[in-house]
Amino acid sequence: MKFDFTDHSHRRYNPLNDTWVLCSPHRGKRPWQGEQEDIVKDEVQNYDPSCYLCPGNDRAMGTKNPNYTATHVFRNDYPAVKREQPDLVEEQSHEKGQTLSLKSRLQKTQGVKGDCFVICFSPNHSLTLPRMEINAIMHVVETWKQLCFQLKTASSERMHYRYIEFFENKGSAMGCSNPHPHGQAWGLDYIPTNVGEEIKNMTKYFKSYGSHLLGDYVKLEMEEKQRIVLENDSFVVLVPYWALWPFETLLISKEHLHSLMDFQEKHVQDLASILKQLTTKYDNLFCTSFPYSMGIHQAPLHGTEDECNNSWFHMHFYPPLLRSASVKKFCVGFEMLGEAQRDLTSEQAAERLQALECTRHYLDTLS
Repeated sequence: MKFDFTDHSHRRYNPLNDTWVLCSPHRGKRPWQGEQEDIVKDEVQNYDPSCYLCPGNDRAMGTKNPNYTATHVFRNDYPAVKREQPDLVEEQSHEKGQTLSLKSRLQKTQGVKGDCFVICFSPNHSLTLPRMEINAIMHVVETWKQLCFQLKTASSERMHYRYIEFFENKGSAMGCSNPHPHGQAWGLDYIPTNVGEEIKNMTKYFKSYGSHLLGDYVKLEMEEKQRIVLENDSFVVLVPYWALWPFETLLISKEHLHSLMDFQEKHVQDLASILKQLTTKYDNLFCTSFPYSMGIHQAPLHGTEDECNNSWFHMHFYPPLLRSASVKKFCVGFEMLGEAQRDLTSEQAAERLQALECTRHYLDTLS
């Protein structure tokens, strides 16, 4: 019997974070595979007087939003990290030549400082990314880029921004508490763990092979063409070979762009265009406003030469939906206690996404 990747269990290696994913494709042959939800048109108003993100409204802390007409940024009223707080003074754990105490070995702490921003994509309460015009999405991308420059130049001895993490939690399924389309940006005085692991593995790859991990990966995927969902002059969207989430995608720059600060006008336009196409495909998959967590990974604002040189701009999309608008993938049981596991192969997921319309939203068919 010959090994069949569509039927036999196997593991796939993720070189970005040096982990493995267990793939069980035979489970995808259960009777419910491909079930669809009925199309329901959500009635969402363009302005909500009770929304703390809509123009002119009061936010939770009493600050009034300006009557903004494009992408709007403000400091989060309830930030996860703060700029102004005392420094954490670590106790001297041991003298030279002495053994570390159990407390010093097992209870390590670091103080963290930073800034948290909310980025309202549009003044329109109902406009998610797939429903926005490309020019409007370009404003979002330009805002990301400007925040990078702003925090890089604002770094000082008192507040040193090493990294800025942009992300969007879309939909209540991903814990989003306000439906007004928005994302966040956290400027931090350290490089977050997941980003740091990626940069470490990209640096290790470069030192081993003399080429860039994601550059080589784009080249390989362009040759195989199995998992590519979308592409344009500047970017490619694909279901990564090592995907965990059912319809997970990875958006990668084709050329070596270290970060948003390398973007020219063409890159801004191409990223806005492909983001609209990808999120439209997502919505069309199960005829719903598709939930996901999305994040940008790029070079640090301030890092070592290796950290900056070996970083490669990319975006992760982690959507939880499995086979319908109401059936989700949960990382529980073996996934929590053993290792990541999925039932749908990356190639099967890519095939589903490739077949979907990306220029016309499912709601347009109901007009």
